[in-house]
Amino acid sequence: MSRDNQHITDEELLARFRADGNSDWLGILLERYTVLLFGVCMKYLRQQDASRDAVQQVFLKALSEIPKYPIDNIGGWLYQVARNLCLSQLRGRKDYADEAPLQFIAQPEEVPLSLLIEKEKDIDRLKAELATLKEEQRICVSAFYLEKKSYQQIAGETGYDIKQVKSHIQNGKRNLRLKMESR
Repeated sequence: MSRDNQHITDEELLARFRADGNSDWLGILLERYTVLLFGVCMKYLRQQDASRDAVQQVFLKALSEIPKYPIDNIGGWLYQVARNLCLSQLRGRKDYADEAPLQFIAQPEEVPLSLLIEKEKDIDRLKAELATLKEEQRICVSAFYLEKKSYQQIAGETGYDIKQVKSHIQNGKRNLRLKMESR
């Protein structure tokens, strides 16, 4: 993914796609979710090639369906499409009936769907709260945690000195935690 587009939110990319119909915006958006979708498909299909094919099918469905419907949470929507596609493929397999009871018993490392949905809501809320931070805190927190930039990189890009960057990150993180705990 181009570093030029990392600052553009999922919602902005969707809005740009809807405004001008340029599928490049959708491509940038889908690229962000490739690894997540592959992981979902591997969880169900347990085969790399089948999972890669399934991710491609999810992308094709997204390209045809996203223009038709308003989608508020693209990550959650893509997750559901991938999950449903994998379950559909499994149902079509002749050995599905024998394998199904074992395959869908939760393993210790697996997270129940209800927790995934709750986590998705928390992420959406975190994004909303991040937008309410002071600009310098929002910029530094986003760059450090979301873009995985170092203090030096952030300082070079923003013009803040290293101590200011550390302070903005620390204060922003504290303010986010307080906002998340207060609701």
